[in-house]
Amino acid sequence: MLPKEDLLKHSENKETLSHIIDQAEQAIRTWEPVATDFLSPPELFEAQAAFSRLSDVHVIAHGGYPQAERQRLVMARAELPLEETSVPLAAVSIAGNFLFDTATHRDFLGSLLGTGLVRAKVGDIIVLGERGAQAIVVPELVEFLTTSLTQVRSVPVKTQPIELSELRVREPKKKEMTTVEASMRLDALASAGFGMSRSKMADMIAGGDVRVNWKPVTQASRTLQSGDLVAIRGKGRLEIGEMSVTKKQRYRVQLTRLV
Repeated sequence: MLPKEDLLKHSENKETLSHIIDQAEQAIRTWEPVATDFLSPPELFEAQAAFSRLSDVHVIAHGGYPQAERQRLVMARAELPLEETSVPLAAVSIAGNFLFDTATHRDFLGSLLGTGLVRAKVGDIIVLGERGAQAIVVPELVEFLTTSLTQVRSVPVKTQPIELSELRVREPKKKEMTTVEASMRLDALASAGFGMSRSKMADMIAGGDVRVNWKPVTQASRTLQSGDLVAIRGKGRLEIGEMSVTKKQRYRVQLTRLV
């Protein structure tokens, strides 16, 4: 049995993590890999952190493309091999003429859920402007969607399966930089990484707009470390890389910003 109470002790997504632990125990018991539904970034981060402490089970996550936000997690006994293809995923094209009735991510998600799907069965949605969208879903629902999803807003659509390789994903822009700071404070590193004043960054942190490792943080003085991820809605993500101390006892930090 896995140490469930210990793993849940500091969880902010206790119900989801509890269910994932139950699924992991099933994977150990049956010697068969078990897949979760799609997890949000905070849920995924917490689950991966919990399982990194265990030696008898290993996990792999995938959402259809490298930078997918919503991903499924597959768990198996440590003796069994896992790779990205072990994660059951499928994609559908939602094609229509949206030239005169533009649809947003919210519109496509609303139409998907309007067929009776629950949010956990839907991964990322890639909006293609006037041509429609593509959605990543659990494979067992593809056939259902091809007959049930026929309209988004006022626009008739044709929903059909596509290969994951056909996803029209925009590669994120990556900017790498080095900063030297007096401390590893969140406001200092984030202001350098996102290219804004420290006072403005402090205001965003206080306003709840900044997440560290997908958890909201409202203290500008929060100390970061290598491996942390800082996210600001609409502005992308910042990865905290290697850190070294200079002769003047300042911190030289490698930063990678993804937009």
